Amino acid sequence: MEYTEAFILVISFLVFLSLRVPIAYSIGLSAFFTLIVSMPFLPSVTTLAQRMATSLDSFALLAIPFFILAGQVMNRGGIAHRLIEFAKAIVGPLPGGLAFVNIIACMLFGAISGSAVAAASAIGGFMNPMMEKEGYDKSFSAAVNITSATTGLIIPPSNILIIYSLASGGVSIAALFLAGYIPGILIGLALMIVAGIYSYIKKYPTEKAVSFSMFFKRFMDAFPSLLLLVVVIGGIVAGVFTATEASAVAVIYTFVLAFVYKEITVKDISTILLETTKTTSIVMLLIATSVAMSWVMSYENIPQEISSALLAISDNPIVILIIINLILLFVGVFMDMTPAVLIFTPIFLPIVTNIGIDPVHFGIIMIMNLCIGLCTPPVGSVLFVGCGVAGLSIQKVIRPLLPLFIVMIVVLVIVTYVPELSLWVPRVFGF
Repeated sequence: MEYTEAFILVISFLVFLSLRVPIAYSIGLSAFFTLIVSMPFLPSVTTLAQRMATSLDSFALLAIPFFILAGQVMNRGGIAHRLIEFAKAIVGPLPGGLAFVNIIACMLFGAISGSAVAAASAIGGFMNPMMEKEGYDKSFSAAVNITSATTGLIIPPSNILIIYSLASGGVSIAALFLAGYIPGILIGLALMIVAGIYSYIKKYPTEKAVSFSMFFKRFMDAFPSLLLLVVVIGGIVAGVFTATEASAVAVIYTFVLAFVYKEITVKDISTILLETTKTTSIVMLLIATSVAMSWVMSYENIPQEISSALLAISDNPIVILIIINLILLFVGVFMDMTPAVLIFTPIFLPIVTNIGIDPVHFGIIMIMNLCIGLCTPPVGSVLFVGCGVAGLSIQKVIRPLLPLFIVMIVVLVIVTYVPELSLWVPRVFGF
């Protein structure tokens, strides 16, 4: 077995990360240094450049900038506030009501926007001061916001599920979207249980129950925002439009909604487009370099070597899934979601399909693992955004995060070994 190329790839990548080279450049440079071991310099450069360019030539990837744009519009369009008021009407009177509101609002906003960072920023900006005013511990509020924001990457529509579909060679996006509902909701419920127990012990105050007329008013205020989920997912499942076309519909819908709410003006459009362009550029560069690294790994037979090594340990699906989950949890600590999906899907997917795991089910397992990584230092983007919005250091948030981490891992284990939790809804709709 030849380990030279794998050793160069891993060591060079870790060296670049330790030098604080941006992750996209770290991935590209480590792929280049690995390739020149077995290929002359000039062909290595041209091959990597070609792979990076062709990796972005995909109709499915057009959905990403559109969903990012829709998320930016929603972030400014008054949707977060309306979802929070609706969530308060539902769970506000319960023990730990405002913590529940935080979780439900993050789930709804994250699902609608498809962005965990947007959910942590938008909902955290509203909920952290509100919870602090009512006597909630500031670090606990931030921890709840950070962990619940990741549910929007599992509950559709989700950009990362589209990227997994690309990396897996064409797993149905509609099936992946439908598969995310139950696992995403389970995570939200598990976080609510922990938050409820914590709030009961701390004797945090509850909201007053609202009248039916007020509940109905808040529901009607939030209904147009919630309807976006029905339009996008319903259209995809019914075959009215593809995921890419659905993303364009989402942009039009959110712009109309934001103007109806009178939360944005024509002057705001340039700022929204600029932020969308910045985010899209970062994501696309990550995709290009990650696909290039994935190709280099395939060229050097690294996935096959890893597969052989894992299957040599055991061919028991339970053992293999434990090992893969541990690896993905470790990877999520040090690597952003997009490159992790693009690099490790070609490695692990052949292994799990070989032992009878459905690719749709494995996609949900992978995303759930990496969502936990978004809440952990040193690379956790949602952790940094959540702490920044709350005005707290990471050290102060870690302690209340730990029990929330634990229940997320418990739900991950349950979903891993009960595939029907992921596959039942897609099968109901014929996927």
